[in-house]
Order: sequence, then C-alpha cells, then structure tokens
Amino acid sequence: MYVLVWIELGTRRVHLGGATPNPDSAWVTQQARNLAMALQEEGRSHRFLIHDRDTKFTGSFDEVFRSGGMRILLTPIRAPNANAFCERWVGTLRAECLDWTLILGRRHLERTLRTYIDHYNEARPHRGLALQTPIAGPLPTTGDLRGMNVRRSDVLGGLIHEYSFAA
Repeated sequence: MYVLVWIELGTRRVHLGGATPNPDSAWVTQQARNLAMALQEEGRSHRFLIHDRDTKFTGSFDEVFRSGGMRILLTPIRAPNANAFCERWVGTLRAECLDWTLILGRRHLERTLRTYIDHYNEARPHRGLALQTPIAGPLPTTGDLRGMNVRRSDVLGGLIHEYSFAA
C-alpha cells in the first residue's frame, strides 16, 4: 500500500491524503484537490509546497496548488535530508503504530492512519513545539497534580494512551 500525507512544517500538523495499492498521477492529483478544498474551507493558505521528483507529481498536481497561490519547490535529486520532516514522521508512525498493528486491508489502514493522525495532531506533545500539539492550544499550567482527577483513554485498542484532566 502507498500512503500520501502532507505535513505543515511550521506546526507539524499532518493531513492524510489516502492509501492505494496503485498510485498514479490522477489519484495523486485528486488527493491534492481534496486537500486544497479542505484548506480553503478552513480559511488557511500556505506559501510553499515541497515534494520530491516522483513522476506521479505531474503538472496537473502542481497546478492544483499553484492556483491557490503556492510556490512549488522540488527536492534535490538524491537528497533525503531535503525531505527530513516527512521521513521523520514516517519513522514515528512506524515505531509508534504500524510496527505494532496487523493491517487487514486498505480501509483498515486508512482508519488506523486517521486515528493515529488525530492523536498526533491533537494529543501527542512535540519536543520541537515546546511540548505543544499541532492543533490544540498550550499545555495547562498546573501545580500539585495529586488532587487532580486524571482520566486515561485508549487509542487504537490500547496501543496508545491519552491522559486528560477530568472536569
């Protein structure tokens, strides 16, 4: 299975494009349209799109983003560090989720990825963002935690635990 994701470098927010066994330029372009519409609905715009030189990223793919005012930047040939944020995210996804999960098909993979990406964007603290999450606000300031009522919720069948203060 091939998975298409986008990462906003400033916030580390991840967007899932989809998964398919046979990606082609038409599928990739449709995923680009879906992302562009979602960003437009949220009223968000970006200045750049960085992608590698895969032949699936055709002119129609680039045009989807150019029409939204983005500038397209291609990574240099044989320069894996130019795409380091995405490479690191894939490593994190594998280490925290996929290496521990038996995937049963495309739909199961997409559901697992959506659940993990929601956790990654909304609950998983990021060291590079001062332990904040890409979507949620800053961490609450607390003093003594002994009197607080903390609740645990399981994600992905207990593979990941999220903790929050009970109201």
